[in-house]
Amino acid sequence: MRVVLAEDSVLLREGLLRLLSETGFEVAEACPDGDSFLKAVEAHRPDLVIVDVRMPPTFTDEGVRAALVVRHQYPQIAVVVLSQYVEENYATELFAARSRGIGYLLKDRVADVSDFAEALRRVAEGGTALDPEVVAQLFSRATRKDPLARLTPREREVLGLMAEGRSNTAIAANLVIGEGAVEKHVSSIFGKLDLPPAAQDHRRVLAVLRWLGQEA
Repeated sequence: MRVVLAEDSVLLREGLLRLLSETGFEVAEACPDGDSFLKAVEAHRPDLVIVDVRMPPTFTDEGVRAALVVRHQYPQIAVVVLSQYVEENYATELFAARSRGIGYLLKDRVADVSDFAEALRRVAEGGTALDPEVVAQLFSRATRKDPLARLTPREREVLGLMAEGRSNTAIAANLVIGEGAVEKHVSSIFGKLDLPPAAQDHRRVLAVLRWLGQEA
């Protein structure tokens, strides 16, 4: 799996290069800024890109803007954005137009190598990965809006794990309940969010978008 990395910090960039190599990824190029990153994406057409939110020259939103360019120009390329802190606007903007093959993770999550590598692979395969801290903050905001207020506490837990990109099996293991119970909760969530029968994966995406407060 080929990766293009964009991270301005030399130490973190070198650390990510080593981590990615040791966990089976091939880094085609590692870039210090958004401009060189976009050129590298055009040249290598990787399976996955990993981008820091804040990059030179202003260290505001150059990284996330570059990630959005990749999303629109190369929809087949999966995108993972790394951030030092939870920045809700960036997270919702990234997921607004395409909620498959996208991830938003905090840099602290990199310390758990196995979880980080698993999240990257999940995104590269077309799934999603939202950092649990991002989920918590977005859920705090979203639950003030209907129809999310109709969900039970357990259904909110299930929807939060769906937003992280977890499968029913993973949700069951996390909540220590049976997969049948998870399926019932998911069906109830679809009903309360007024999502009619459709492909299962499609409804999961719509439910997460509804939860993020975006137009489905």
